[in-house]
Amino acid sequence: RLLGMDWFLLAVRGMRGVKEALPQKGDPITLWRLDHHGRTMTSCRLDLDIVEARPSVLGGALIDVTLTDPGDDRPTLAARPVWEIWSGGVPTLLNQWAQFDAQGRSEWLDLTRVGPYVPEGLSGGTYHLDGQHVTDRNGLLLALGEALLGPGAHYGRDLDSVSDYLGGGLSVVPPFTLVWHHADIARHALAGHVLHHLGGRSYFEETVNLLREKGVTVVLQ
Repeated sequence: RLLGMDWFLLAVRGMRGVKEALPQKGDPITLWRLDHHGRTMTSCRLDLDIVEARPSVLGGALIDVTLTDPGDDRPTLAARPVWEIWSGGVPTLLNQWAQFDAQGRSEWLDLTRVGPYVPEGLSGGTYHLDGQHVTDRNGLLLALGEALLGPGAHYGRDLDSVSDYLGGGLSVVPPFTLVWHHADIARHALAGHVLHHLGGRSYFEETVNLLREKGVTVVLQ
């Protein structure tokens, strides 16, 4: 089952009008997860094929599709509660990701690609990072994105892309001040995540170092 087959069927129904003809035997399948407004949240190419497609017993423009077993090539179970929150649209509250473990936070980070509109080249000002829930690397990236761009946004999905964002484009760019509240939580939680190729600094230390090198005034509280 794909997170419960209802998730997959919801995605197939949302595709009506995209392809007027019935899917054909042997066609590849892509899972599209839509929110309640019909906007695509995410998609995933699945390693399965169509066995049969026919007008749905539910009527209307729906299609009943019989598929081969996808094996392990499917979204993780951790995605389901995350997708539930995003189904109403881009989240508007801070720290909603904090309730999830590392895998759930990774799923949340994946969805931030469809986050809020970000104006180009904002600079200056002071931003506040809520570090209460920064207990892993994904949590750090999510908290940084929310601090600079708001709920449902990201400011890079790893340190390399954080560096790219700091260089310009649709983002907040230096100079600006970042006040990192409860910084010791991340310092201790990420002490074991050592980046040996970067002089043995921890993930926390390298994040702070990167921000400062790019012209951000980082205030650790």
